[in-house]
Amino acid sequence: MFNPNAPRRLNERVPWRRILALFAPYRREMLLLFGCIVVIALLGLLPPLFTKWLIDDAITHHDLTRVTYNTIGMIVAALLSGGIGIYQGYLNSVMGEGIICDLRTALVGHLQEMSIAFFTSTKAGAILNRVSNDVESLDTVVTGTLSTILTNMMTMLTTVVTILILDWRLALVAFAAIPLMIAPLSPVGRRMYDIRRKTREQRDTLESLTQETLSLSGILLIKAFGRERFERQRFRIVAEQLQRLEIQLAMVGRWFIGAINAMVVLGPALVWFAGAWLVIHGGLTIGTIVAFVAYLGRLYTPASALAGIQVQIVSAVAVFERLLEYLDLPQEMPEASNPIKIDHVEGEVRFESVTFGYTPEHPILHDLSFTVQPGAMVAFVGASGAGKTSIGTLIPRFYDVDAGVIRLDGHDIREIRLAELREHIGIVSQETYLFHDTIARNLRYGREEASDDELIAAAKAANIHDVIMRLPDRYETLVGERGHKLSGGERQRLAIARVLLKNPRILILDEATSALDSHTEALIQAELLALMQGRTSIVIAHRLSTIVQADEIFVVDQGRIIESGRHAELLAREGRYAALYREQYRDTSRENDTPGNRAMTSPS
Repeated sequence: MFNPNAPRRLNERVPWRRILALFAPYRREMLLLFGCIVVIALLGLLPPLFTKWLIDDAITHHDLTRVTYNTIGMIVAALLSGGIGIYQGYLNSVMGEGIICDLRTALVGHLQEMSIAFFTSTKAGAILNRVSNDVESLDTVVTGTLSTILTNMMTMLTTVVTILILDWRLALVAFAAIPLMIAPLSPVGRRMYDIRRKTREQRDTLESLTQETLSLSGILLIKAFGRERFERQRFRIVAEQLQRLEIQLAMVGRWFIGAINAMVVLGPALVWFAGAWLVIHGGLTIGTIVAFVAYLGRLYTPASALAGIQVQIVSAVAVFERLLEYLDLPQEMPEASNPIKIDHVEGEVRFESVTFGYTPEHPILHDLSFTVQPGAMVAFVGASGAGKTSIGTLIPRFYDVDAGVIRLDGHDIREIRLAELREHIGIVSQETYLFHDTIARNLRYGREEASDDELIAAAKAANIHDVIMRLPDRYETLVGERGHKLSGGERQRLAIARVLLKNPRILILDEATSALDSHTEALIQAELLALMQGRTSIVIAHRLSTIVQADEIFVVDQGRIIESGRHAELLAREGRYAALYREQYRDTSRENDTPGNRAMTSPS
């Protein structure tokens, strides 16, 4: 089971190989980048040398020509270095932003393959935080870190060689300060790693709270109960906890950075002292010591930068690990090693002794067995919580059974490739979801290549075409966030049209007309019944008026089928179904009765 709060220690199975593998698709850019770094590093060696030659040679001999050449050399070296640096920055951006895009795409793609159980047990805000903020926080690290490391290492390497050639005695003095910069890295890195993980986890909490309270449904609930003040205070508590962690993160390396800055000053001071002694005693020229001190900036600055980068990388590793934790989660349901290919589906659905629970220790369905013949319409009725919806979720393998087998045309559905299985199944659930897009694009989600005529035909079949044509932009009308510009009934009819456009062999209607009033329900019921002809239709219903013409009705109670038969047969038995029907008929008789309603609801 995934546990994001499980303690980890720095360097305990840090996935360096997987992190470095992100750079693999950008080998060409990396080679060009390395070439730029080498050239810039070599060009950077020239200005101090030109300075030495100016002091020890050109100025000493009053040679204006040499002064001019050395000055021009400095300018040309600087211009070339700047121009190549621009191209290096471009390569950095291409490689870094490409890696971020690849990582984000891989993460989203993997999450889309996750099981429904993952999304029911994980807060949406926590998921969004990893996809958005966590990936975004790596942008700077990925975009510039590799280049910075290579640049600083090449700068240090070329500088070390050069100062050793200039004067090995001063070089040893200069090297003395470097270990003092590196010593604090390990404790600072461990501390920053721990705080970074806690910070990202707290951001998960904050993102979840924000997503819940600022969604349309959340805002309606808050305003309905007048809980604005409570939610504001709840948000502030979480935000202040994040604030304290961010302050700790900012301060944890301050003393370390201060120590490095002190070393950057201490090193040149020692070199000046030793160099002055050598000059006084005739063992060194003034030009050499001036050039040497100039080179110290190319030694200490990269050394201090590499120390800072090490801390930055350690901090980023904590974020990388959070992303890799999601990428390592097992995807959806396991596919069969040799899946069955199904090109044509007859539509027979059979449950054989099926037991299922969202947690194994609390089963919802118990030893359930039934068969739905190809092209038949069957219905499942019963009280809320009886297990009706769970039956519908098992057929497309949103969940796997704990025991027993579900078969499609005699094949265990676990032996069929998931994509092919779901290709033949259409679902309309009680909770309709529409994207913030046009009506046409929401309908074409059922079948992208559908023509306009097919779009209109599906809308007419779901009795929503006339409503669409009265809208300002008709089929190009934006439906709003989650479709809230439309009524509940209109959203549900669009969902029905979307599934009809898919034209599946098996239909699962889970309270598909629950948001419709009795009059509208009666209007589209005849169309639905006509469209169900020839398809295997599984209707999960609360309103019994919608399933009186079903070929077989199963009454579900506490995860077991207690009655089955046709509508008239079940009424004649005077059992649970008859009691449920009489109770609902009394309720519907009080509504504004229409001829359509009477035809659908009068007892038989």
